[in-house]
Amino acid sequence: MDNKEKVITAFKESEEPLNATKVSQISGVDKKEVDKIMKELKKDETIISPKRCYWTLK
Repeated sequence: MDNKEKVITAFKESEEPLNATKVSQISGVDKKEVDKIMKELKKDETIISPKRCYWTLK
């Protein structure tokens, strides 16, 4: 499983919106890498923000 899949899985398994730090802790992926992946996911509109700095799957 690559890092992008790990990040998406972290969002799928969470019942609440997550920030990058929490995603990093859950997925075991470095926070800088999580930031890059989340930037891609935001651009694709795979994740949306229900409140500031927190994200969830669309």
